[in-house]
Amino acid sequence: MSANLGAEASSRTIPERKKNRRLLVRLANQTSLQVMALLGLVWMIVFNYIPMYGIIVAFKQYIGIGDIMDAPWVGWEHFKALFEDEEMPSVIKNTLGISLLKLIIGFPLPIMFALFLNELRSLRFKRIVQTVSYLPHFLSWVILGGILTTWLSDVGIINDVLMGLHIIDEPIYYLGEAKYFWTIVITSDIWKELGWSAIIYIAAIAGVSPELYEAATIDGAGRFQRMRYITLPGISATISILFILAISGILNSNFDQILVLKNQVNESASQVIDTYVYQIGISQGRFSYSAAVGLVKSIIALFLLLIANSVTKRMNQSSLF
Repeated sequence: MSANLGAEASSRTIPERKKNRRLLVRLANQTSLQVMALLGLVWMIVFNYIPMYGIIVAFKQYIGIGDIMDAPWVGWEHFKALFEDEEMPSVIKNTLGISLLKLIIGFPLPIMFALFLNELRSLRFKRIVQTVSYLPHFLSWVILGGILTTWLSDVGIINDVLMGLHIIDEPIYYLGEAKYFWTIVITSDIWKELGWSAIIYIAAIAGVSPELYEAATIDGAGRFQRMRYITLPGISATISILFILAISGILNSNFDQILVLKNQVNESASQVIDTYVYQIGISQGRFSYSAAVGLVKSIIALFLLLIANSVTKRMNQSSLF
């Protein structure tokens, strides 16, 4: 009996040993890839996980001097102040307003751009259009902010064109009026990121089997029908993942862009959570309060990520996890 059990145990360990040996051989053959992955893991731990101990700043009265651990503990005081802050409703309204409009308008446009770009017959023209479209991405918002400030001034090119077309009678300083701010932010963001955002969709379209297009063409399907029934379903997983990430970042309003375009005149429409945290944390020295605002924002983003992931997983079986 014991001999049979021993033989059975040894027969089980032989496949396991072979499996472990194959794994070691594979790791040895992928040394460079393993090193690259290890460096990425180390970077993530150093810059993403180790600094997380700083979350306790939100529960302390830290003034930026000395060790965080020596600061007095105040518990939920900063979180109570957050919900009692009179400026917070306006800040949340601006943040959600800008982010939702960017999501509704800015999210589908790169998909449409990639679909139409894929239908261009001339490869040379396609490359030119794609290159021109994603060039603005490589300019920082500091540079683009200066350009937009010049264009949108009362003596800028926008006023010259509109007055030349007799659309307006007198020049308007667009960044000096809060009612124009959301439009400027959303339009400039689309202009800067449209081509770059479309790259991932173009790459996903390249992975769709050409045989499907050939079969659809033989069946008499037109371009729009091929887009609808072949291209879109073929990149639906990519769209779902990017949509999940967009939903989770809905409380982010592009800090760089807002900071370079906002001023005291349009602050009623331009003050968002990110700039508010920067203002109260750096300018006023309320480090603990700004940390509390950032922590609440991160928790909400986590819940939005989980909800969006669950919904997309049920709808089309595509999700992050």
